[in-house]
Amino acid sequence: MDPQLRYSEDDMKEFETIISEKLTNSKKELAYIRESLSRKNDHGTDLTGSGYLSLEDGAETAEKEHLNQMASRLQKFTAQLELAMIRIKNGTYGVCIETGKLIPKERLRAVPHTQHTIEAKLGK
Repeated sequence: MDPQLRYSEDDMKEFETIISEKLTNSKKELAYIRESLSRKNDHGTDLTGSGYLSLEDGAETAEKEHLNQMASRLQKFTAQLELAMIRIKNGTYGVCIETGKLIPKERLRAVPHTQHTIEAKLGK
């Protein structure tokens, strides 16, 4: 008996729904972070006292750095989800790029953008 080489159309629809929801959420979160960053860069005219800047500058810089790191991770995650959608469209989704075996459904539900079985990921 041949092992299954691809997931069924129904399975692919399930995965597409999961990815679509995660993609929508990550894009919303990324937009929110970008908006937060743009507000942080616009102090307006009410911050004219130099005492404010000297006390808050370090904390504000750290927060901006943290938001930039979060935005960077979200951009990467969003790109990975978009590539997963392409793999669904071209029929290669769910197949490990190392082993050629199907990635278990449980793993794809938890990490829908993965391209590796857990064994391949761990180098076994």
